[in-house]
Amino acid sequence: MDKKQRIEELVEELNRYAYEYYSLDNPSVTDKEYDEKYYELKSLEEETGYVLSYSPTLRVGDRILEGFTKYTHKARLWSLDKAQSVGELQDWHNRNLKFIKEMNSRGENLPAPRYVLTKKFDGLTINLTYDENGILSSAATRGNGEVGEEVSAQVKTIKSIPLKINCKDVFEVHGEAIMTTEAFENYNKDAVIPLKNLRNGAAGALRNLNLKETAKRNLSAFFYDVGYKEGEDFKTYEEMLDFIKEKGLPIDNYVKFCTTLEEIEREINYIRDIRFELNYDIDGVVIAIDDIRTRELMGYTVKFPKWAIAYKFEAQEATTKLLDVEWNVGRSGRVGPTAILEPIELAGVTVKRATLNNIDDIRRKGVKIGSEVFVRRSNDVIPEIMGVVTESLEETQEINVPNVCPACGAHLVQNGVHYFCENTLSCKPQMVKTIVHFASRDAMNIEGFSEKTAEQLFEKLDIKSIADLYKLKKDELLQLEKFGPKKAQNLLGAVERSKDCELYRFIYSLGIPNVGVKTAKDLVNKFKSLDGLKRATFDELVSVQDVGGIVAKCVLEFFKEEKTLNTISELLELGVNPRFEEKEIIASPFEGKTVVVTGTLKNYSRTDIKSKLELLGAKVSGSVSKKTDFVIAGDEAGSKLDKAIELGVNVLNEEEFEAIIKE
Repeated sequence: MDKKQRIEELVEELNRYAYEYYSLDNPSVTDKEYDEKYYELKSLEEETGYVLSYSPTLRVGDRILEGFTKYTHKARLWSLDKAQSVGELQDWHNRNLKFIKEMNSRGENLPAPRYVLTKKFDGLTINLTYDENGILSSAATRGNGEVGEEVSAQVKTIKSIPLKINCKDVFEVHGEAIMTTEAFENYNKDAVIPLKNLRNGAAGALRNLNLKETAKRNLSAFFYDVGYKEGEDFKTYEEMLDFIKEKGLPIDNYVKFCTTLEEIEREINYIRDIRFELNYDIDGVVIAIDDIRTRELMGYTVKFPKWAIAYKFEAQEATTKLLDVEWNVGRSGRVGPTAILEPIELAGVTVKRATLNNIDDIRRKGVKIGSEVFVRRSNDVIPEIMGVVTESLEETQEINVPNVCPACGAHLVQNGVHYFCENTLSCKPQMVKTIVHFASRDAMNIEGFSEKTAEQLFEKLDIKSIADLYKLKKDELLQLEKFGPKKAQNLLGAVERSKDCELYRFIYSLGIPNVGVKTAKDLVNKFKSLDGLKRATFDELVSVQDVGGIVAKCVLEFFKEEKTLNTISELLELGVNPRFEEKEIIASPFEGKTVVVTGTLKNYSRTDIKSKLELLGAKVSGSVSKKTDFVIAGDEAGSKLDKAIELGVNVLNEEEFEAIIKE
């Protein structure tokens, strides 16, 4: 076969494989098979100098461009009018109803408004042009809506964008280039100058002349509008979205159709609820009329189309002043920084504190006391400082690690990027948090135990070890504030009952770094006994499902500590009896499947259903994704059920679940 012919064949194959992988999520070849053909293509291209404009090798980004050229869009890219209240949406909807009624009175036959709802992505708008051969001929930024900058080489590094499609009509499609949280975190791990946020990460990548840097940011994209198309016109927006999807361009799976304001409001609330669960940024919901004829008649203002509007959410990122840094001691003795901020409203809450991971992170981000900082709130996690406003760095103060422990005054030692107080016995925050963790419900389940009780035990009864809990006397407890005879006896009874415990709870209670309840269960199921876990090798540990090198190292180091071994021995001598009962996995349709439980069940507590599913061989997860096999939905199931339906996950109610396991 002619070498040029082989190049053309390989390009077609590899582009088809990319479409299957990124658009259909259904790859037909292994990564190894793809790589072999990719390197064959690259070698042939280097040998012959023959490179097709839609070759997948162009995605690598191994050039530095000289500058940007202007690109005139074939059709204008419009901005959207914005609403931030249901009242503003009501006004817009009423105008639409009035317009349609007026047009129909003049002889038009426009349908009642049917609205299409999509997410409003917070990235950088891009406009792609495909020529009459279906080849991606150019890509440009929005610019002023009429003229943008060509970024074709940068856009070709986005692996989910097809370089060639099956279409004979010239058309322009626009969407949003975004950066996912995974791509953002992977980039920042090794970045000399870390990115401040996802949007800047995407915008900076497309505005970078060094294509290798663009490729490193591993951007993604979603498309949602055809601004220009030759050939047959679309009759509805739904038809347009189907066209975009059919051509293999990435499209978000959330597209909803509404006819009433109540339906729109319900969908807005749903998107607001799941907003922080997404792995990319959105800042609202776009609501557009479906019927294209209605759109044409409604037309545009100077700035906006009249037939669409964006409902904007509260900002999830903002800037504020860093007033101070507070250093706090954790259960492991790690002394970590927390930022004290000038209060700011962010995503519906007042933010006064934010995470600063460690001193290396502070130095890399250039954060100083008195500077303006970018603060980001995601999910229910404490907000994090992402970067600093460079112009605000004059007359600021460096952040320094304290020389001694802020709680007990002991010397601090450095381990990697973190600092630790080694005074484990007399440092109050460490000891109190250790006792509280040991007594918690998922650990030894000592009822009636609170942080205030732990503080009193440390301060007044000189408790310096979890083993000391099993030496408590009633007359000692009566010395404590708000401790009467009944409360004291109840606590002693709970401590005594905790001696008879499941082994995984005991392992979890010890506070091994990075070992949560599930990992403790997995370790126990593998090693069967405390001694078995103590003797485990690195290779044996990493053979346990979901246990990686970091967790394995933490376990090994934990059981090397003489203090740890002495504490465990003392607990056993005091009558603590961790037991392991091997539970036989029941053969069932749930074996090896990922199951999510949401809502309230009648016959099971959350712990009961989790244990039941694990006995059935299932992997119980807390979030719904494409990898979820089943969702068991009880009463008042929320956004997880909605997401399951959206993704086509198999949803069972409690009765259906029980019917399956009885078969």
